[in-house]
Amino acid sequence: MKALTETRRRSRLAASGVAGRVVVLTLAALLCWPVIGTTSDSLEALKERGVLRHLGIPYANFVTGAGDGMDVELMQGFADWLGVDYEYVRTDWSSAIGNLTGKKVRANGDDVEVLGNVPVTGDVIANGMTVIPWRKKVVAFAEPTFPTQVWLMSRADSPAAPIRPSNSLVDDIVKTKSVLDGKTLLGKLDTCLDPSLYDMEKTGAEIALFDGTLNELAPALLANESEFTLLDVPDALVALQKWPGEIKVIGPVSERQDMAPAFRPEDRALRDAFNTYLAAIKADGRFDRLARKYYPFVVDYFPDFIAAKD
Repeated sequence: MKALTETRRRSRLAASGVAGRVVVLTLAALLCWPVIGTTSDSLEALKERGVLRHLGIPYANFVTGAGDGMDVELMQGFADWLGVDYEYVRTDWSSAIGNLTGKKVRANGDDVEVLGNVPVTGDVIANGMTVIPWRKKVVAFAEPTFPTQVWLMSRADSPAAPIRPSNSLVDDIVKTKSVLDGKTLLGKLDTCLDPSLYDMEKTGAEIALFDGTLNELAPALLANESEFTLLDVPDALVALQKWPGEIKVIGPVSERQDMAPAFRPEDRALRDAFNTYLAAIKADGRFDRLARKYYPFVVDYFPDFIAAKD
């Protein structure tokens, strides 16, 4: 089983001494980070190098792992718009921010733990990265490129019934969490599916942290590794299409969130250039066509996100 209980995780950290050596990132520490290209020359330096390095993680239909995906095509288009080559650089959830900023970090609630220096290997992270508070302290997000929310999922044969949506999202979240008392729940540390981000420890659930990839959470649920799991909207939509009739949505555990590409905080010129490019493809319909290509049912859940058709 790829899940690691919260108690075991904390015990392992304490035994290794990691917990005592962690440094919590503050604003002062952020200001002391080495600058990787100044705000004025980062874009020109990239153009001089002649390649946009796209940090990505195979996840849902943003980066499929087969050479395509919504964010792959988005970054390929951005590179072409800049007049440079495109390069895909594979990373993982625990390494991505370090590969971008040169600082390996880990979430500590809404704060950030700095674990050390690592090589910079990319210019932008784009793979359906959710904008959450701790990440905003270490990267600069572009304008949103996808809407999301975290849902509680179960197997279709679970006795837990999907909630009846009301006019109150707060009430819907409370009703969703109420089914978890005494049940097992899978989440994923250092991602938007970290149960601690949504106070899941207060639900009475037996929480386990998954050691596999996000793409493996739904299969783990189907393999009876847990009674429930957290999935965000894009991954849930893919799972519902891939395993029709085998899993179901119980309800929301978060407010609506946004996903967006992440840039180094000092690379404002590059981020501004992406926002300009994004506005252009939204205006001429290319963005809507791209989103519908990889997430055809997103308009059913977020009708204000893109047009249903041209």
